Amino acid sequence: MEFSSGRARLKQARLAGDRRELYPHSLQFYLEPPTENVSLAEFESFAIDRLKLLKAVENLGVSYVKGNESYKTKLEAELRKLKFPYRALAEDDYEARRKDHISHFILRLAYCQSEDLRRWFLQQEMDLLRYRFNELTDSLRQKFLEHVNLSFEAVSEDLKNELANELCTSTPGFSMIKVKEQMFYKVGLADAVDLFRTRRVFIKDGFAYVPLKDVDTIVLNNYRAKLSKALALTARSLPAVQSDERLQPLLSHLSHAYVGPDYSVQKSAGKISLDQIDALSVKSFPLCMRQLHRALRDSHHLRHGGRMQYGLFLKGIGLTLEQALDFWKREFIRGKVDADKFDKGYAYSIRHSYGKEGRRTDYTPYSCMKIIMSNPPSQGDYHGCPFHHCDPELLRQKLQAYKVPPSGIAQILELVKGMHYQLACQKYFELTHDVDDVGFSLSHPNQYFTESQRLLSGAREVKKEPTNSGNSQQRSVSQESKNLSSAPTTSSTAAAAELEGLEAYFTED
Repeated sequence: MEFSSGRARLKQARLAGDRRELYPHSLQFYLEPPTENVSLAEFESFAIDRLKLLKAVENLGVSYVKGNESYKTKLEAELRKLKFPYRALAEDDYEARRKDHISHFILRLAYCQSEDLRRWFLQQEMDLLRYRFNELTDSLRQKFLEHVNLSFEAVSEDLKNELANELCTSTPGFSMIKVKEQMFYKVGLADAVDLFRTRRVFIKDGFAYVPLKDVDTIVLNNYRAKLSKALALTARSLPAVQSDERLQPLLSHLSHAYVGPDYSVQKSAGKISLDQIDALSVKSFPLCMRQLHRALRDSHHLRHGGRMQYGLFLKGIGLTLEQALDFWKREFIRGKVDADKFDKGYAYSIRHSYGKEGRRTDYTPYSCMKIIMSNPPSQGDYHGCPFHHCDPELLRQKLQAYKVPPSGIAQILELVKGMHYQLACQKYFELTHDVDDVGFSLSHPNQYFTESQRLLSGAREVKKEPTNSGNSQQRSVSQESKNLSSAPTTSSTAAAAELEGLEAYFTED
């Protein structure tokens, strides 16, 4: 893959537009890397769009049954929005196919760098291919199978009727009606060995008669083997690619990139008072920030990693520089740090994070991926993602302390076990706010806070009938608010009124 200037890219596009034979099908196994010139701007935009698509695939795969109507409708909407190939563009979608091809190889470079990244990338690409394969028409499906050298012959209606009894008795879960409805393929035994071994297909004359629902399994197994090998080979050649100073920063960024709204812009600056933080930490902070706030109140100190993660989060929800200095100083001097030591040792780093010292960089609040993928906590630290970095039993105890119901804890731990850390946090949001569906894809702690405030202000619909678990959570919130308010603050009725005003503020665009 080469890189070109914008002008050269336009010229190349005119030439490439006539080379539609490069992408004869809207679906592919990505066996050949792109060889055309690509501008750095296009390189980055393609990669970000595919990352958004794969994140959507991950979220939908956990939130819905894969293959049901809701799953398919929402995934098609994402493909349309991001201009990737989907069923309506089956024959004439050259630009979408080109983007699909190039973006896959860019993310393959970014996600071959570790076993966890490879596993995640492989799973999402597999789910995406499954959806797109099942959406193809019969004729396009046959063309695709031939294109990837899986020449499975579709069984004609006459032959299927002739073998109906054998197909019904040899295919588990199939009735005669279902046999007539389902399409079957003649597959060589070498490709259907797993189905043959488990006696799930009818065998005749050296061929397995495989229903459509199992053909996609054969296709996906073939794709998995090819992509796994390709990722391993890419990882071995990665040092040569990383030596390009134009690519190395982009590839490093993509593996833990945040693709949501920019929370470095303080739209809510000055809208929050220090007296509100205790109550907000219980009602609207994600678990990572709630943990940091509790640790700060208990020990009156946080190490550098915790101060950076929590401090930038507070900056993102609206604390001004003056408020931040007052907040941290007030808490630290209750511990082992006197006012003079704070001014000399800690105030500079706070001003620095607000872009008032050093290179004047205005630092951005950490996204979920940055928290998950970088700077893991060590003993005595409280930063990081509790769903990723906490021992499962310790996480269970923490959730129990916050009165999350046992069934909810089981769901969260199951998501954690599958390494779906952001979805586990999303489930925590649903359980602590007593809603069935959050209606958004969580990717940033400040997004969690904003959406919580919108919901609490009535901008989002909540369950009409509160459950016992919801009531338990409300009791937990009330109790922790009382515990936190035992710290010396100037909480008052006015502060409560301000909090209501803050919730109303977050309903605004």
